Amino acid sequence: MIRPYILAETNWKTVKDTDYQVAILPWGATEAHNYHLPYATDTIQADYVAAESARLAWDKGAKVIVLPTVPFGVNTGQFGVKLCINMSPSTQLAVLKDITDVLSRQKIQKLVLMNGHGGNNFKQMIRELYVHFPDVFVCAMDWYKAANWNLYFDEPGDHAGEMETSVIMKIAPQWALPLSEAGDGKEKKFTIKGLREGWVISQRLWTAITEDTGVGNPHKATPEKAEKYLKATTEKIAEFLVELAHCPLDSLYEQ
Repeated sequence: MIRPYILAETNWKTVKDTDYQVAILPWGATEAHNYHLPYATDTIQADYVAAESARLAWDKGAKVIVLPTVPFGVNTGQFGVKLCINMSPSTQLAVLKDITDVLSRQKIQKLVLMNGHGGNNFKQMIRELYVHFPDVFVCAMDWYKAANWNLYFDEPGDHAGEMETSVIMKIAPQWALPLSEAGDGKEKKFTIKGLREGWVISQRLWTAITEDTGVGNPHKATPEKAEKYLKATTEKIAEFLVELAHCPLDSLYEQ
């Protein structure tokens, strides 16, 4: 069945007659996720959450359209890990300028960047996009922050841990190896206190902090945990999409 809110699946017959209110651009990465999860984990998750959130929003009357998911993210800390593919922030900005230019020309004035990778950060890019396309409201979300991890997982983890493993077990189990194949995801912390506490930031050198490319223990993961978490997540994001779709750009701020 064709989903009219997924651009890759729909057709010109539908698109030409639909006044889309919000475009959604899921953005993932291509990188190792411990021994047991696929390289496309971040992309698979972002793609699923965008599609399910859009479905819920569409069913509530919001004319949203999900653009094809970008599969490459910022992976400058993973050059030492074979076939982790890096897309530099400057390249991401160039991609975003081209996409926003199309939306601006076609009067689709709201763009949601749905991020699924911790290395991506779009805040400063949004500022620059505004200089070139002040008629398009651009916002970004980390989909995995919409719902509180700790309500659904014992040890959510940071990368290929319990949360991500549970989600892949739920939405793409055919691409997950058994948990017996997974490493423990032990992380080596920074030795400098400020960096360790997080109020000083830098990128992490992946080959120095983990032996199995994971950060977080995946062994308590279950698809049942992910089902509850994804339901809460997509319902909350859909609520946002509906609200954004129906909000005029001149009414974004309180009067």
